[in-house]
Amino acid sequence: MSDVPFRNPGWAGNTGEFDLTEEQVRGDDFIGQRPLHGGHSSVSGTMPYMLVERNPQAGLFEGEYQERLEKILTRYPKKRAALLPVLGMVQELRGYVSPESMDRVAELLDLSPAYVRGVTTFYTMYNKRPVGRHLVQVCTNISCNLCGADEVLAAFLRYTDIELGATSEDGDFTVIEAECLAACGFPTCVQINSRYFENVTPADVPKIIEHLRAQVAGSD
Repeated sequence: MSDVPFRNPGWAGNTGEFDLTEEQVRGDDFIGQRPLHGGHSSVSGTMPYMLVERNPQAGLFEGEYQERLEKILTRYPKKRAALLPVLGMVQELRGYVSPESMDRVAELLDLSPAYVRGVTTFYTMYNKRPVGRHLVQVCTNISCNLCGADEVLAAFLRYTDIELGATSEDGDFTVIEAECLAACGFPTCVQINSRYFENVTPADVPKIIEHLRAQVAGSD
């Protein structure tokens, strides 16, 4: 066995002898620069993600998003198989998947509206109502719970001045519980939009909130 003690700096990917910064591991220098048209068709179906700024009234599958949709459809033998990434595109653009959006997706993929609604409501990753620019999901499952998840959740609610499931008056934050974020090795885990914050403690919450508010201010 190695004499080197286990090291866990609190974020996945750089626990060995690697010369990488946390920003490089997390992809801070890449997030937000992906082309809306999806790039090459081989990866266009894997790209949906939540943006800080979105437009609930935006037209669906127009311009570059239409181009990405066409690329996604080439990846599957049947249109139905493209349902998840197409729903992801809707959420990326509008911030949530409304019943009207589900109907439009059903029309494009030759599916029944009931089928699309059944899939959308099954997955918690799709927002069925508008949420804040930053959707904060605090894992409260057993690993995180044992490491203080309830206190972390309470801290997010306190520093955003909202109740669980509500959205702040400025539209910046919605805070909810998550059953499991599949990062049990880094409790407490918090997912904010499509990004993970690991080993979060109540003391970290004010710094995270300040960081997120700065992002919103920088996008104005």
